[in-house]
Amino acid sequence: MQKKILITGAGGFIGGFIVEEALRRKYETWAGVRASTNREYLKDENIKFVDLKFNDKELLKKQLSEHKEKFGRWDYIIHNLGVTKCKNPEDFDRINYDFVKNFTEALIETETVPEQFIMMSSLGAWGIGDETGFTPIRQSDIPHPNTRYGKSKLKAEQHLHTLSDFPYVIMRPTGVYGPREKDYYLMMKTIKFGFDFSVGYKKQLITFIYVKDLIKAIFLAIDKGVKQRSYFISDGSAYTSTQFRKYIASAMGKRFIIPIRLPLFFLRAVSYCAEFFASLTGSASTLNRDKYNIMKQRNWICDITPLREELKFEPDYPLEKGVSETVNWYKKSGWL
Repeated sequence: MQKKILITGAGGFIGGFIVEEALRRKYETWAGVRASTNREYLKDENIKFVDLKFNDKELLKKQLSEHKEKFGRWDYIIHNLGVTKCKNPEDFDRINYDFVKNFTEALIETETVPEQFIMMSSLGAWGIGDETGFTPIRQSDIPHPNTRYGKSKLKAEQHLHTLSDFPYVIMRPTGVYGPREKDYYLMMKTIKFGFDFSVGYKKQLITFIYVKDLIKAIFLAIDKGVKQRSYFISDGSAYTSTQFRKYIASAMGKRFIIPIRLPLFFLRAVSYCAEFFASLTGSASTLNRDKYNIMKQRNWICDITPLREELKFEPDYPLEKGVSETVNWYKKSGWL
């Protein structure tokens, strides 16, 4: 019997890749998107769509009950819905935490709990790592997120922990890059124009996960049937920002790049000003106080031993390979 899967936030960068893999695996694939969501990468005729009202638990319960009567419950739910920047700071908690709370409670109360509920969290939910000895961030560390985004994701995780016998799986990826991603894309554009911007003068080690490897980890969790588990996700290596930019420049065929290193106080001033002016126009700024805290963090190494031992995960894309494939996609698609 064909398994049913729901992917919320399916219109986003990561969500689109999850949908593609679900279709490849022949699941009955439901994309949770709003009516206004851009569906440029959701054009497969086999995709079924649903617009769930996560802000209203009673209405959501009604939707879940009606869906259960018509189609049965979903076997798997990948809750990929979330925001990384907001016009209104209160939206971090509203979307990243309240929506999860409403959704999980509605699933329980309508008896539509799936076999697994996989929630996309973030390494940012654990906060700053050891910036002296650079030991990896581990599950046993006490989380202390320093961004509004990270705090809202941690609240959602803590809520899941309170649900008895709820089959949650929490995924905490580090920086996710790949085709169609837009934040790292902005960095690639500056390198295309011959500039290599970096921030801060102290040692920094950063980590990455190629979007296809993240999708691989998600479906390994489904294949293994794990429940009430959490995983940090990276490609298992640590890099400097210089290495990352060199891989980008090489993939672009750029031989000469002007390095520009900015002090943290300058980035802080620009970030806060950008957020302030964006608030005046009712928009969300890419540069903001959260972004500043993320960029100033020196240690992004995380321990992926549980991921390797329990899910048998090994990345297919070390950074150089992933960057090359990403840059080639941007070129072919006319982004670069």
